[in-house]
Amino acid sequence: MLKHNLSFYVATILNPVSDKKCEYYNQGLLVVEKKRKGSVIKDLLPLGKGLNKYEDYMNDENTTHYENALIMPGFFDMHFHWVQDDVREMPKDNLLTWLENYTFPTETKFANKAYAKKRAKEFFKRLTSTGTIGGACYSSIHEHAVEAAIENVKGHFVIGNVLMNMNSPKKLTQTEKESLDITKRLIQKYKTKHAFTPRFAITTTPEVMSKGAKMADRAKCFKQTHLSETPNEIEFVLSIYKNIKGFEDVKTYTDIYERSGMLGERSLMGHGIYLSDKELKTLAKTKTSVIHCPTSNAPIKERGLGSGLFDFKKTEKAKVRWALGSDIGGGPILSMFDVIRSFVDQNAKKKVTGATHIKALYRSTLAGAEILGLGDKTGNLSVGKEASFIVVPFKGEASKNAEEMIAKVVAPHKRKREAYDHMVSGVYLNGEKIFAR
Repeated sequence: MLKHNLSFYVATILNPVSDKKCEYYNQGLLVVEKKRKGSVIKDLLPLGKGLNKYEDYMNDENTTHYENALIMPGFFDMHFHWVQDDVREMPKDNLLTWLENYTFPTETKFANKAYAKKRAKEFFKRLTSTGTIGGACYSSIHEHAVEAAIENVKGHFVIGNVLMNMNSPKKLTQTEKESLDITKRLIQKYKTKHAFTPRFAITTTPEVMSKGAKMADRAKCFKQTHLSETPNEIEFVLSIYKNIKGFEDVKTYTDIYERSGMLGERSLMGHGIYLSDKELKTLAKTKTSVIHCPTSNAPIKERGLGSGLFDFKKTEKAKVRWALGSDIGGGPILSMFDVIRSFVDQNAKKKVTGATHIKALYRSTLAGAEILGLGDKTGNLSVGKEASFIVVPFKGEASKNAEEMIAKVVAPHKRKREAYDHMVSGVYLNGEKIFAR
């Protein structure tokens, strides 16, 4: 019986464990066991040991050889806007003008139900092809756009409609009642797949944030928004809230979210570049996570918004959890390989030590799964977890260690970044092959 339930995959294998540890087999064997509810990883070991242990069970039908290819966990992109796919390459100068000139007009198109369905089908097919099988996603304000996204996405995602009921374009402005009614319906329909998503404090009233946050907390849904991405955004937020009853004395952006019930163990704050020590302390105390988006925050000449460099050392010192995201469309490339490259390169240019490929891989996979409460189920290739992984071909010989191996697959596409979206040749979710190139 054992024989028929096992599948074997021979390849170079990477298994991220932490910021500093990544198991690496330049010739490895991944053993997958099919169970009633999907497939799990039964074993992960060097090929030599694997052949000694499983040779009697391996045959041409159940063994797949991936020559010159890497097997590694699928990615978790913890902050992206699927409805911003068309603005990834739009001219960028700063966040607020980019939103006004390009992003908001693009998101109004999703009011059309047929358009939203068509785009969701195309986008999430592409997302799967880049090896992303989990994360946190922002939709437009429209209820049907969230439904189209949830119906088309494959993997472990939380998705929410952005809530906008002040300081927003007319076509993207809801009433407080509409915002809360949609939230209630989506939570009832999708439970924990729904993420409560005020766009940011500029566009969402404290009333909607606090009432919606209570609904989300009762249903154990995630909450996500943007925090301290640029200095002029912070300045604008504080100027608004000085005139809102109950918020006249707020000193920081984080204070606003704390008072509105937006912080907590299931809260994801996009960016968090300009945070004071006091704010980091608040985030740590409430167990709120920060999602860093290096390709979006990158200098304008690198096709980012030029928002600044995230201080991961300061964040870690404050004991604030964090993971990586692409921030499509502030980020120009969908693949998390480009995000890994950007994180390493930007910190290297600023002579910041410790921004290794191993750290970036961990923060693109297991760290995201852990933040979503799925770390014991998925996020890497540890024994007992679901058999979800990607296959990435490479040229030449396998490298000597994990750091060099990740760098080897990332380096060739630095100058032609669109190629990152086409690196993955196979994607497995829970033992099932859901994409092949």
